[in-house]
Amino acid sequence: MGSIYLIRHGQASFGADDYDVLSPTGIRQAEILGRHLAELGVSFDRCLAGDLRRQQHTANSALEQFTVAGLSVPLLETDSAFNEFDADAVIRALLPAMLPDEPEALDILRNAAQNRAEFQRIFALIIERWLAGTYDTPGLESWLGFVERVQAGLHRILDQADNTQKIAVFTSGGTITALLHLITQMPARQAFELNWQIVNTSLNQLKFRGREVSLASFNSHAHLQLLKAPELITFR
Repeated sequence: MGSIYLIRHGQASFGADDYDVLSPTGIRQAEILGRHLAELGVSFDRCLAGDLRRQQHTANSALEQFTVAGLSVPLLETDSAFNEFDADAVIRALLPAMLPDEPEALDILRNAAQNRAEFQRIFALIIERWLAGTYDTPGLESWLGFVERVQAGLHRILDQADNTQKIAVFTSGGTITALLHLITQMPARQAFELNWQIVNTSLNQLKFRGREVSLASFNSHAHLQLLKAPELITFR
C-alpha cells in the first residue's frame, strides 16, 4: 500500500500581527522533524504543501535536512487545497451574533496571546457554529465547502499515485481534521475535539490503495518527545 504523511506546520506566530510566520520554535520543530525522518531513512516520492507561508517554510526547513544528510528529495509542489480554512474570516463572520452572550469575546480575541485559555473557549464556540452551517454568510467558505476542497486535493494525489508511493503533505490542523472526518466518518464536532490535540509538526499517516484510504497513525510527535524539551511540544 502507499502512504501519505500529513505533517502539520511548525508553531506559527500566535498573537502577532501576522500569524502566518513560523516562530523560532516552529523553525526548530521543522528542522528536528526533517533530521528525524532522514535518520530513519524515510524517503518520499512526492512532497506537497499548501501555499501558506507557515506550510511552505515548514516543508523547506524539514526537507533541507535531507539535503544536509546527503539524501535526495523531490521538488516541493504546491496545492492550495491543503491550505487551512480562514479562521480570521470565520471569526469576523460569526462573532457578532455571539456578542450578546459573550460580551467580552471581542476583547479576548484582540488580546489572544494574553488570554490563551479564554481565546480557545471562544474560538471553540465559534467553530461549533461554523460546523453547524446555520450561521453561514455569503463569501465565507463553509465547513462543507472546506471539506470538499480538501477532499479534491486528496483525490488529485490518489489519482496520480501508484500503490507503492510515499507522499508528504505539509499542511495545517484544520486540514488534517477535515481528512480525519472524511476517512473515519467521525462527526465533525468529534473530529475538532481531536484537532485541539494536534501537535505542531506531528506526523499523521494514511495508507491507500487506489481511492481506498485508511488512517494508520495520528499525531505522532516522537521526534519532539525524544528531545525531552517540553517547550517544543506546542499546539498553535
